[in-house]
Amino acid sequence: MTRSSNEGLRVLLTGAASGIGCAVAAKLLAAGAKVLATDRDPDALLKASAQWSGGELVRARLDVTEPKDWQAALEEAVRRFGGLDVLYNVAGFLSPGWVHEFDVSDIDRHLSVNVKGVMLGTRYGAAHMVQRGAGHIVNIASMAAYGPVPGLALYSATKYAVRAFSLAAAAELRPRGVAVTVVCPDAVATPMLDKQTEYDEANLVFSAPRILTAEEVANVLTDEVLRKRPLEVALPRARKWLARAADWAPEAAEFLRPMLARAGEAKRKSFRRP
Repeated sequence: MTRSSNEGLRVLLTGAASGIGCAVAAKLLAAGAKVLATDRDPDALLKASAQWSGGELVRARLDVTEPKDWQAALEEAVRRFGGLDVLYNVAGFLSPGWVHEFDVSDIDRHLSVNVKGVMLGTRYGAAHMVQRGAGHIVNIASMAAYGPVPGLALYSATKYAVRAFSLAAAAELRPRGVAVTVVCPDAVATPMLDKQTEYDEANLVFSAPRILTAEEVANVLTDEVLRKRPLEVALPRARKWLARAADWAPEAAEFLRPMLARAGEAKRKSFRRP
């Protein structure tokens, strides 16, 4: 039997109770990895993990906005696995809303989970990995990190921040033996996307030619990303350049948005996750 390249890999994963995080945990465990799967909802995590098999699984509650939770998670990884090879910062939050209408509490929630959570995870994970002189941190951003998405202004802002932070962290940590990869997927069929189907503000999200599956993203995260340790990955790659065009030429992008929004509206209203 051929040994999987991920067999014995020691991983800490956030947001493991659903979506991309759940799919990554399942893939890694099936390959024989040692996974500390975390989520802020331990009951949902327990339910999700009932479908996983293989490897070595440890479950833990982790609120990514709390430094003490991160410290406890790293200590648990060291205690149970002897150390940590890979950290996946997957946990995220999204609530659509026009800028003149969104609930002001959503400002703190977006920033705390999407930005502070990734920054804390990277900081604590990097401290452990730099000490070892090896490791890999994978931060999940979004296609919205390349181009602003009206209707998701708060989410777009936080994902821009995740990408910028990750690229700067990568430059700092590379000489110390630690790789950082930022992954920017387009719309993915997850519970987070389900919540957007009732919002006109999310029309542009559904304008993607095809909605990705969590398993597709997990395949890239557990294969290409771990093997090649790239600086950044966009999924799908071709979609990146359309998003970048909106960033480079925001005035020109105004002409395309109505057409994309109309196409997205039709898909949003008919979307059903498999």
